[in-house]
Amino acid sequence: MSMRSDLMKAGPTRTPHRSLLKALGITDSEMKRPFVAVVCAGSDFVPGHMHLDKIAQAVKAGVRNAGGVPFEFHTIGVCDGLAMNHKGMKYSLCSRELICDSIEVMLTAHPIDAVVFIPNCDKIVPGMLMAAIKMNLPSIFVSGGPMAPGHVMGKKIGLSEVFEAVGAHAAGNLTEENLKEFEDYACPTCGSCSGMYTANSMNCLTEAIGMSLPKNATCSAVSSERIRIAKDTGEKVMELLEKNIRPRDIMTEEAFRNALASDMALGCSSNTVLHLLALAKTAKTNITIDVVDEISKKTPQICKLNPASEVFIEDLNRFGGIQAVLKELDRGGYINHDLPTVTGTQKDRMADAMQADGTIIHSIDNPIRKDGGIAILFGNLASEGAVVKQGAVAPEMMSHSGPARVFDCEEDASKAILEGQINPGDVIVIRFEGPKGGPGMREMLAPTASLAGRGLDKQVALITDGRFSGATRGAAIGHVSPEAASGGVIGLVEEGDMIQIDIPNRKLELLVSEEVLQERRKQFKAPKQQLEGYIKRYANLVTSGSNGAIFEE
Repeated sequence: MSMRSDLMKAGPTRTPHRSLLKALGITDSEMKRPFVAVVCAGSDFVPGHMHLDKIAQAVKAGVRNAGGVPFEFHTIGVCDGLAMNHKGMKYSLCSRELICDSIEVMLTAHPIDAVVFIPNCDKIVPGMLMAAIKMNLPSIFVSGGPMAPGHVMGKKIGLSEVFEAVGAHAAGNLTEENLKEFEDYACPTCGSCSGMYTANSMNCLTEAIGMSLPKNATCSAVSSERIRIAKDTGEKVMELLEKNIRPRDIMTEEAFRNALASDMALGCSSNTVLHLLALAKTAKTNITIDVVDEISKKTPQICKLNPASEVFIEDLNRFGGIQAVLKELDRGGYINHDLPTVTGTQKDRMADAMQADGTIIHSIDNPIRKDGGIAILFGNLASEGAVVKQGAVAPEMMSHSGPARVFDCEEDASKAILEGQINPGDVIVIRFEGPKGGPGMREMLAPTASLAGRGLDKQVALITDGRFSGATRGAAIGHVSPEAASGGVIGLVEEGDMIQIDIPNRKLELLVSEEVLQERRKQFKAPKQQLEGYIKRYANLVTSGSNGAIFEE
């Protein structure tokens, strides 16, 4: 059987290449076997990635068990928590494209036969999925697994509660000693942060779409089962190679519809909309933000996890994980169970899954809500759409009108919140934080968490052309498109303008006449930015949040 790796190891003309491979310790017998890339995001920066060296070792053992020769290399990865609310966050979303492109470089320069991807957090998961689609080599994913929740003041908590504790401390409602307790005990293990934040959301959707083994998304980072899953993944990639099953065979338009239905059922991070759109466009499907809206309206939310509740990923795992969620969705006809995965069809995978327990995983007959955990809003303020994690919005904020409090960057808004300048009923507008305007579409966990910490999350809404962390809760509406820097109406909002939010009817309106807006457009000027390096190239190439913030073709 001819192999792609033969491009660098077969025949007399490849004698120099084999010489270099032998310098790596490759033997003559190994030279005849398939070469498998193990793409690992391990680093000392990211708690979700600090243990990926052990996952990679298990994967490589599995590859060898099944007759392959593994070659490990690493990608970059930004920890969103450490990058939050400073300049570093401008580089978080930007890293997704760099990760994808760097993998394309490595796998093209060094032709191999199959790939195992080992991400765990935020932009790394979609960046690797984009690369898998582009390269279309037999591929499979295994993550590092979720962190255990912390225990503070008698409650289970995640990272979001630490950010909220900062707001509570600023308001005088939390002592220094209590704040230190949050610092010391909120993040007790390695792994992706413990709630349904962006990292765990993307790992859940990777399993739901069929690119990883069952339980990969929810099995604990510190369990021995995680090591066994990694070893099984290394063995499974050799089977995918033998059967010539490739990412584009799995990540089809129907599979993205399955992923979106799972997204809505799980109440995932609003960032998943951005990443699923990017993946769907990379795969050249017809999935758009309108399709997201369509699936949102008809798919029930049957799970509600932290930060929207006190249920954590470890709880979801204990009650059957993603396969149990898919099984319940399938019972209602919300997914296509005939689609292929890395291990048979979706129907094969969920056959032995647990039944919905009714508490952690609700039944479709008694859902948490009848529509999805994420809603897409449209209106004159977001003609191309905006995204809200409605499953984490208080009932009293589902419909809200209030005066705009306008800020041209996150820092100014955070300062106003912490200094008590925001009043109940206000609608905070943070603009020039979009893909081009930021650049980089910063996540804004600090202002939303500060609102929650001050007890304002049920009284104040926040709208931005930037993004929110998966750890955000409250009436936080992001991805407003077109963004301010591209001439969007959000750039024309003035202090005191009335804004109407109607999440049940998917509306986001600035209550200002078109005639007044036309006059404001004549005076509008986006702030000039002094950019250099990668961020400058990114700003020139990136498209709208409603387009997944992918680069122009």
